[in-house]
Amino acid sequence: QVQLVESGGGLVQAGGSLRLSCAASGRTFRDYAMGWFRQAPGKEREIVAALSWSGTNTYYTDSVKGRFTISRDGAKNTVYLQMNSLKPEDTAVYYCAADKLRRRVGVGGLQTPEAFGSWGQGTQVTVSS
Repeated sequence: QVQLVESGGGLVQAGGSLRLSCAASGRTFRDYAMGWFRQAPGKEREIVAALSWSGTNTYYTDSVKGRFTISRDGAKNTVYLQMNSLKPEDTAVYYCAADKLRRRVGVGGLQTPEAFGSWGQGTQVTVSS
């Protein structure tokens, strides 16, 4: 099991930027794909971005393409979500998650919460108009 702790959320005006961090501890972080999800009030949890264990493959949901970037720092056991040009519709609780499978090839199959076995507690992102 891996423990995940998110940070970096907050209140920002539309058009602004935030960088979320997710610090991992426990099992070998570098061998697992990572993902960022978000959940707005009254809505289901949705995938935002995913990054393969090797760092070579990424997935972004259409609404954040070109604005958000997922990355990882193996030396720091941390995954990041850089969010630029934020919009009010990005307002949600953001969660990071670790893949259930070790060294999954690519990012196929990582679009649903069921693919992930470990979750952080979430961090609130609020974008004002």
